[in-house]
Amino acid sequence: MDLLNNNKGKKGGGFNIVSTKKDHSSFGSGVIDLNNVAPVIIEGDEAYIDMGAMHARSKVERGIKFTTNKDEVPDGKRVWIVWVATDHNEKGPYYAGVTACEMLIDREARKGYKILAEHVNNMDYAMKRRIILDGLNETEKKALATFLQEHKPHMWENSSDELKEALKVG
Repeated sequence: MDLLNNNKGKKGGGFNIVSTKKDHSSFGSGVIDLNNVAPVIIEGDEAYIDMGAMHARSKVERGIKFTTNKDEVPDGKRVWIVWVATDHNEKGPYYAGVTACEMLIDREARKGYKILAEHVNNMDYAMKRRIILDGLNETEKKALATFLQEHKPHMWENSSDELKEALKVG
């Protein structure tokens, strides 16, 4: 069950990671399934899905030269990529893992700040059902909470109290 429900009837290949087993002959062995992960972009008080972020090609990332030094982007606008993993439990589908990664984007200078390793690790943590939303301010939390509630209300209802508490504002 993916966040966008756009793979009905399609065979999911996932992202194949070759395991250390000697026999790699069976289909799907050593596969990480990214069909249940979606990147949500937060810009100020707006949150939206941009699947381009899966390959560092979201609307906000395109045309930007990134650095790992925040000081090189003094006029950068704070933007977040939030990795949202979904799963099924006895109640039905729910938001299982939600992790946030900060970026600074200076469109005019075409420069940005991000730490790619953090993005990769946080995507992994989301798939492992962790909630990591440190650093989001009140406005950004509200934008994400509103987006998740409105995008799939039943999934929000089925989600953990930990997620709801992490996104509580005020």
